[in-house]
Amino acid sequence: MTLPKGFGSGSGSSGADVEKMIGRRVENMVGLITLSFIAAWLATFGGTAAGYFYYPWAYPTPSGHYAFIVLTIIEAIGYLFSVKVVEEGSKKKSNGIIAAALGGTAIGTIIISLFVGI
Repeated sequence: MTLPKGFGSGSGSSGADVEKMIGRRVENMVGLITLSFIAAWLATFGGTAAGYFYYPWAYPTPSGHYAFIVLTIIEAIGYLFSVKVVEEGSKKKSNGIIAAALGGTAIGTIIISLFVGI
């Protein structure tokens, strides 16, 4: 790969040079991806909560629970794949962060489905 003038030592490019050129490395963005996942999960609840509380005649509670659960599962799979792809080839391991985020949203989804909209 050819780098612009001032980067590299002539024949090749190192990871540090590429990092300087393009900015932050993606394996350092697990926290941002986790926050995005939690924000998406809260937005999903906000969307279904509108149906629970403001439009119950058009959006029955069982339908809202089903939509919320299915969308949470889809978001969780996307989050898991995103973090695993970002960390592919690096020595970083974020299994604890993934477990906390997925476990927390799973427990939250169960609690919301049991007690909201009854």
